[in-house]
Amino acid sequence: MKPYNIYISAILFIPLLFLAVSFNKPIQDKWVAPKYADKITNPLKGDINSVASGKKLYKVLCFVCHGPKGKGDGMGGTGLIPRPTDLTSEAVQSQTDGAIFWKITEGRSPMAGYKTSIPEKKRWEIINYIRTLK
Repeated sequence: MKPYNIYISAILFIPLLFLAVSFNKPIQDKWVAPKYADKITNPLKGDINSVASGKKLYKVLCFVCHGPKGKGDGMGGTGLIPRPTDLTSEAVQSQTDGAIFWKITEGRSPMAGYKTSIPEKKRWEIINYIRTLK
């Protein structure tokens, strides 16, 4: 093999290696709320009326992406990367209310943050409804 063939091989190989490594990375890391979010307490925990209100809000605001039963299979979420979270999953249901509240409040692409568009009480109502999706 002539010396210049080694350089040509390296020039062709390096971009292929880059592509292989790049496309094997997860699209996004696991979404974890900061530790302080676990200490945020749900002021409506156990409020049955808040569940009914949360269900109505869910149908208006969350249903389109998270689906009718919270499985992450809503029509609006089919083209999203990453796909909407399955709210019935152990991964979600095992999170504290504070962590879920933080995620709804702050958002992360492609999910919007709802700090200014959904009042705090309404976000808690949605969380209380999400808890019924187990």
